[in-house]
Amino acid sequence: MDIKMVVTDLDSTLLRSDKTISSYTADVLSRLRDRGIKLIFATARPRRTVKQFLGGFMTDALIVHNGAIIYDGNKIIGRHGIDSDVKDRLLQAMNRDFPNTTISVEIDDLNYANFDMKAYWDYDEGVISDFADLPCKPADKILVGVSSYSNMSRFAVYLPDDLYIQMCEGDLGLIMHKNATKWAAVQDVAAIWGISTTQIVAFGDDYNDIAMLKGCGIGVAVANAIDEAAAAADMVCASNDDDGVAKWLEANLL
Repeated sequence: MDIKMVVTDLDSTLLRSDKTISSYTADVLSRLRDRGIKLIFATARPRRTVKQFLGGFMTDALIVHNGAIIYDGNKIIGRHGIDSDVKDRLLQAMNRDFPNTTISVEIDDLNYANFDMKAYWDYDEGVISDFADLPCKPADKILVGVSSYSNMSRFAVYLPDDLYIQMCEGDLGLIMHKNATKWAAVQDVAAIWGISTTQIVAFGDDYNDIAMLKGCGIGVAVANAIDEAAAAADMVCASNDDDGVAKWLEANLL
């Protein structure tokens, strides 16, 4: 098996339900890198919460905000954001038309929200905002609270052609630049390192993992994945709470 790169989602894939990784998984990932296989985390999370959950654990690259930013160490090697004027117009219109919907926006690794974030995500906090006076900078992503896939579609009419909305975690709609996807970011990193996508194994569980599960040489869904992700994968491993990613890697690559 000629695998030179491993890319894995975090929430509900590598991370256990309590947002930790076991010592066994950490050991397997370290041994993987010792073998010269590149390790990449690809997540919809911002970098600050990745650091919070994983501390100083090292990877070869980090894809955050669902592909909007790619880090090589502390250096940004790829970025696709939402233009400042577009993000202002979208946020103010959606906040006006859906006053009871939770809406937030990521700008320069800080979250501005029309609700108290600590009540929803006790591991993160941001700035409460009505979006009338945001920094004049591009946004990495906008998040809207949704109850279903059909409920999410009502926001699509607000989006210009270069943005899209995608379901994530069952109750969030991610509004992103069309070039900001995990799969696009994986391809960018692989090209920089001279690695064929056929030499990549990807792990995931959710809608935003489907394209990379299909596109990489091997796609592996965890047992707790949504049906659509499992169908897109080549195989299924054990669940996130059963160290599924690490067990597959140890059995197949180590």
